[in-house]
Amino acid sequence: MFQLFDPEDENRFTWDSIGDVVDGRRNLGEDMPVYVYRLFQFTIKDVLAKRFGNQATVELFRQAGELAGREFASHLLNLELPLEQFISHLRTVLEESKIGILRVEKFDAETGDAVLTVGEDLDCSGLPVTGETVCNYDEGFLAGILKVYTKKDYVVTEVDCWATGSRVCRFEANVKKTGENGNE
Repeated sequence: MFQLFDPEDENRFTWDSIGDVVDGRRNLGEDMPVYVYRLFQFTIKDVLAKRFGNQATVELFRQAGELAGREFASHLLNLELPLEQFISHLRTVLEESKIGILRVEKFDAETGDAVLTVGEDLDCSGLPVTGETVCNYDEGFLAGILKVYTKKDYVVTEVDCWATGSRVCRFEANVKKTGENGNE
């Protein structure tokens, strides 16, 4: 697996890395247009793909998304709620954060497997149809949230995307099997 950073590096991301946005942006505030986020995301993706190739870039975006999802869940979500209440809470926080509109199509409490959709997804809603899924960061983000809540490792795969012609992003989330992706 391709690793961009050493997990023991003192420059590793933590929630504190975000800083005090309210104090730092007293005049401009916390909100910004979606196109600014996408400029940042897609230009980084382009530069990384040219340097490391598409597959390594996809994996880096998933890893970054998972780290973000774990931090997001640990700092913004009530992890003590029962499953149904947690899903409702997660839906509310994702909407309030303007990340997207979550819908859970399936969640098997016994296996942990789920099918989730995100409407008006921050990463892709409104993109031209290319025939390819593009929400690799979201795959990792959802995996990170699920990992923190369930304490199980997840593989999340986008199966429908605005860029494939769908009007929602659909993700299959499965508990990682022992030995999958090099983990034992």
